[in-house]
Amino acid sequence: MSYAELNGLRLWYESHGDGPPLVLLHGGYGSVEMFAPIVPALSQRRRVVAVDLQGHGRTADVDRPLRYETMADDIAALLGHLDLSSADVLGYSLGGGVALRTAIQHPTLVRRLVLVSTPCKRSGWYSDVLAAIATQDERVGEEMRGTPPHQLYERVAPRPQDWPQLWAKTGDLLRRDYDWSAEVARLVIPTLLVFADADSIPTSHVAEFFGLLGGGHRDAGWDGTDRPAARLAVLPGHTHYDIVGAPALPAAVLPFLTHQVGAPA
Repeated sequence: MSYAELNGLRLWYESHGDGPPLVLLHGGYGSVEMFAPIVPALSQRRRVVAVDLQGHGRTADVDRPLRYETMADDIAALLGHLDLSSADVLGYSLGGGVALRTAIQHPTLVRRLVLVSTPCKRSGWYSDVLAAIATQDERVGEEMRGTPPHQLYERVAPRPQDWPQLWAKTGDLLRRDYDWSAEVARLVIPTLLVFADADSIPTSHVAEFFGLLGGGHRDAGWDGTDRPAARLAVLPGHTHYDIVGAPALPAAVLPFLTHQVGAPA
C-alpha cells in the first residue's frame, strides 16, 4: 500500500496477490474498498492493483477538473511507475469510463479490458439516471453526510472536508456529454462487458456497445471459430449498485483474463 507521485498528484494504490497484473478502478464517490468482497478471489490468480482515483478515497484532489481522459493518463503513469509494460484493467461505473479511456488513449498498455456497468456514451444511461446525475453538486454532497460512502471517505481521505467538492466536481464530470462509439469501434483489445440484469443501463445500449466491439453480428459456428474477441456477461439478480461485490463477477472475469483469444470460453 503506497502512494505514487505522478501528474501532479499523490495517487494511492495497493497490491494484493501475485501473478499477471490486474488494475481495479472503483466507481464514483468510492475507493478501493468497493472491491473488498472480490479481491480475495481475484488475487488468488492475479497481482491485483487497486487504485483510488483523483479526489477519491486516499488520493487527495488537485487543482484540475475531474475528467475521464486525465484520470486515464494517471493510470498509464501508474503503470510506468510500477515498471509494468502492460496490465489487464477492470473498471466499474465511473472507473469503467476511466478504464475505457485508458484503453483508447494508451492501447499498448492494456492487455485485456473489463468494463462493469459502464456505457460508452452519456446517453447510454436510463433517462431517470441522467436526471439524477444532473442534480449532483455540493448541496447533494452535504445531504449525503452520514451515509456509508461519506463515513468511509471521512475515515480515509487526507482532507475529509473536501467531500462536498468531490460531489461538485463529479457532478460537473457526469453532466458533460460524450460519445466514444467511434473510438470503441476501433479498439482491438480483447474486452469483456459485464452488466447486471437490472442495471442503470438499458439492454438496448448493452447490445449497441457489444456490437461496436464486434459482438452479436453473426453465429459463432458449431466449433466457435467465428466467435468475436469481445465477451458479454449479464449477471442475473443484480443491479448497478451491488454488481461490483457479486461473487459472480470474478467467476465471469477470471476465465476471460486467462482464456486464449478465439477459443471457446
